[in-house]
Amino acid sequence: MDVFKRLLAGEAIPTTNPIFKAVGKRVDQANEISNRLNAAKNQNEIRTILSELLQQNVDYTTRVFTPFYTNIGLNISLGKNVFINHGCSMLDLGGIEIKDDVMIGPMVSISSETHPIAPDNRKVLVPKKVIIEKNVWIGASATILPGVTIGENSIVAAGAVVHKDIPPNTLVAGVPAKIIKSIA
Repeated sequence: MDVFKRLLAGEAIPTTNPIFKAVGKRVDQANEISNRLNAAKNQNEIRTILSELLQQNVDYTTRVFTPFYTNIGLNISLGKNVFINHGCSMLDLGGIEIKDDVMIGPMVSISSETHPIAPDNRKVLVPKKVIIEKNVWIGASATILPGVTIGENSIVAAGAVVHKDIPPNTLVAGVPAKIIKSIA
């Protein structure tokens, strides 16, 4: 099994492992494609290049404002009618699944990758999938950390740092994000 499938399956892999060279190669490819993406002139061109980066068809109802950043791109799944605002960053070795009707504000960071706390193990990549359910709104400059699921219809306030799962129909805010209230 290749390194990308192993990481997507949740396997922790030392960055010093020789198989990790494939990740560096893909980072270079993703950077090249991202440069073209971020120079695109319209949404049709953005969707075409983003489809190449993600290696999947990006639906015509999805809109992405550039610049957009990712390290790999292979493990991002975008639903229909998704909106991603300027300056978003997605680290996707562990997988990022964004379902239909999601709105992502400017400068949002989503990471599906972390490292162990112990200094001797810190060069190990620990992948944890992020799932953003239908009709979620993520406010400007929010950070979504590895392993988090954000429940359907929820709102993440601007600047929040989400480190644990958010139930459906919930508004969260703060650092770390805390439940503010249930929403209808």
